[in-house]
Amino acid sequence: MAKTFNAIVIQRIEVNPQLIKLRVMPDGWELPDFTPGQFTLLGVPWTTPRHHQADPDSRQPRNPDRFILRSYSVASSSVAKEFLEFYIGMDKGGTLSPRLLTLGIGDRLYVGPEFNGMFTLSEVPKEFNVALIATGTGVAPYMSMLRSEIIEGFRHRFAVIHGAYHSSDLGYHDELKALDAASPIFSYIPIISRPEDEPVHWEGPVGRVQKLWTARVLDKVWGFHPNPENTHVFLSGNPAMIDDMLEILAKEGFQEHTERQSGQVHTERFTSV
Repeated sequence: MAKTFNAIVIQRIEVNPQLIKLRVMPDGWELPDFTPGQFTLLGVPWTTPRHHQADPDSRQPRNPDRFILRSYSVASSSVAKEFLEFYIGMDKGGTLSPRLLTLGIGDRLYVGPEFNGMFTLSEVPKEFNVALIATGTGVAPYMSMLRSEIIEGFRHRFAVIHGAYHSSDLGYHDELKALDAASPIFSYIPIISRPEDEPVHWEGPVGRVQKLWTARVLDKVWGFHPNPENTHVFLSGNPAMIDDMLEILAKEGFQEHTERQSGQVHTERFTSV
């Protein structure tokens, strides 16, 4: 079935010129229930202009009015459901993200009315701790989990470890830092990999998120070493990071959770769009 506009942008928050939070409302339909961590489709037609900083697109679709569709994780609460928020970084050579970054308040787009994915907390026993590890926009599903959980009080001890190139790419830094200060069972550990580009000296950890695990930084924060008997680990973002972390965690006895087997490691690979 051909897609059409069914949602409206109600807020556009620019984190930096190539990274935005887009808040949208359904137009003519009601938001269904979804589970924090799930994703849905976003789309705009090929005729939508590309961002001025994106690479030129030489592709010529047979039908320019056809919608470009890609999956995006929801970052907003599943409980409040006032709007849907998406955390979108631009892939300069991508087909959809350079177009989504041109949208402003009042612009229309397509949002899938169905939500999918098993990257959720539903398989985590409440007595387990939860380490949420992300790179880039991979932090989006974690924001949905945390914003939904906090309304009724956290069921788990949480830690968010978020890696990015620059501090300006840490789009939820202030919210997560405030949550860290307010909750005794929540910890936030940001890390950047290109400190030489920072306009002001970066005081935090430097390198890749894998380093924080192998250096046992989380052990110092929690006061114990996370293991398969007490912790579930979520990995979201760059596929290379996820592969590295799976190898590291496997040596510690963790197993990946799949449709065929239960495990303590949950993965969601983000690819350029």
